[in-house]
Parts: sequence; structure tokens; C-alpha cells
Amino acid sequence: MSNNATEGTPLAANPLTRAVLEIDEYASGLGWDQPARLFALVDTAELKAQEPALAAQLGLADEEAAAAAGALTPIEQDELPEGAPLDEFLATIAWPDVISGCALTVERLMLPPSAEAAIPEGMDDASLAAWVAAHPERQEVRMTVAVLRDGARESAVRLRAKDTPSEVLTGGGLVPGLADALSATFEA
Repeated sequence: MSNNATEGTPLAANPLTRAVLEIDEYASGLGWDQPARLFALVDTAELKAQEPALAAQLGLADEEAAAAAGALTPIEQDELPEGAPLDEFLATIAWPDVISGCALTVERLMLPPSAEAAIPEGMDDASLAAWVAAHPERQEVRMTVAVLRDGARESAVRLRAKDTPSEVLTGGGLVPGLADALSATFEA
């Protein structure tokens, strides 16, 4: 038995995981070497009730789209400012009450844990980034991280070397630093 829906998206047990996988699938369709993308997560039933024209524009007009209790609809936000450090940009965001959560998809280079011991000490950020980019064991990864106002978290991680929906790793604690930064956008 496959764990994939007919469209190729892995099945998910809860609305937040479904939203993260939907965003991951969207980002995958855009290809690699993309800028970071920010999404607001809104309650699908509320969106349909309060903004029917927008819901129709997003393809949510049919009843099946909001059938799942607590379904979330990702809405992509404007492009992130080019060159701005991600943590600094996220610190400037505040969401209105109608937004249930948010998500971010970003590409990064990562090293296996075995390579971390070899990282030279005293490097600045630019030198470290260059060292990681030149490392023979580096992996390109796309991370999609989502949080809800109530503290729920979910992540999807896709390696460029294993770029298929069945190879996407999900879990709430995969990218804790980014989840913390996204959660801070909901603090008053």
C-alpha cells in the first residue's frame, strides 16, 4: 500500500502536516535554487466563509477542499527582501489575528554530523558558508517549516539528491531554530 495520494503528495495525518507537504510540493514544482518563500496559514473553512471570492480564486470553492476539520490553506506572501538576513527579516513580522500560522521554505547546504568535528574554529559567517559549500559531503536541502499560534510545529525536509515526494522527511522537531524564529512572529 502506498503512502501517496493520487497526485503524488504523501498522505498526512493532520492539517499542519498536510499544509507543510502542500508547500513542499509547490516549492518542488518551482525547481531548485529558489529564494526563501513565506506563507500565511489560514483556516480553510473561515477563509471560505469570510472571503468566498479569494477562496474561489485559490481553488477552494468545492466543499471537498475544506472537508477536513481544521484544514489550513497556505497563502504565499510577498517576496522576502533580497540580501536581508532571514532572522532579521522574521523579527519584523507581526501577523493579524485571522492568520492561524505561518510557514517558510528555504534552501540551505548541510553537512552530515560526522563532518561537524572538522569545522575550523574562528570562522566568520562568510568563511564558514564558503567552507561548507566546498565540502565534499555537503548536501543541498529544502526545508519547509510551519508553526501555528497554539505552538504546533511541523517540518518537511527534502534533499536535492533524493528529490521525490516519497523521500521527504517530516517531523515537528527537524528544524527547531527556524521553528522558534517563526513562532516568535506570533508573540505580542
